[in-house]
Amino acid sequence: MLAEARAIDRAAGRYPDVQVALAPPFTLIGALREAVTAMGVGGQDCHAEAKGAHTGDVSAAMLLDTGADFVIVGHSERRKDHAESDALVQAKANAALAAGLGVIVCVGETLDERDAGKAVAVVAGQVDGSMPVGDGTADAVTLGKVAVAYEPVWAIGTGRVAAVADVIEMHAAIRERLIALYGEAGEKVRILYGGSVNAGNAAELLAAQGVGGALVGGASLTADAFLPIIAAAGNGEG
Repeated sequence: MLAEARAIDRAAGRYPDVQVALAPPFTLIGALREAVTAMGVGGQDCHAEAKGAHTGDVSAAMLLDTGADFVIVGHSERRKDHAESDALVQAKANAALAAGLGVIVCVGETLDERDAGKAVAVVAGQVDGSMPVGDGTADAVTLGKVAVAYEPVWAIGTGRVAAVADVIEMHAAIRERLIALYGEAGEKVRILYGGSVNAGNAAELLAAQGVGGALVGGASLTADAFLPIIAAAGNGEG
């Protein structure tokens, strides 16, 4: 894994205008932080409490101590498999910012919700309920430490990708909610697209209006798959 990460890191160094980061399992964060220099390192989740009797959980402060720059919260697998509510995701986001980490908050609808015509309403509700609102949030938003990842659940790891028109519509709806939450500062929150992003579709998705980057899953596991996505970002607006 570290050899692949070093190759990705070298590529990141060739595209200084593109922000590249990996979020490995907790056990590899420290080793990855030592192995790379040109990209960020993050955690895949954190606990909502800064400390306490929570055996087996990892706090935001622990992530920071081991070398993480940011953390992902609210991933669809956490929401589904661990029954995480919007309120819990928000608490985790607040904890991450309080510890000094950046945060990526994931939102997205299921296929049933999209087929029922509820996709925008579902995602807008997740944004309203999951985004951080604690002390220091305004400063973190202004500094670019808060991002949203729109990941339609039905497109994650399935090879299916949302139509570009649907991505544009959803990102516009998310932006509207961010401005409602944070005022003009909401314009500074980067909105990423996640869901079967690969070398073949990255350029089109990244060029879509309102898309500020990609949350890459399976294609981030190897340098050969991930490097074309970095290049696509570098050849666009970054």
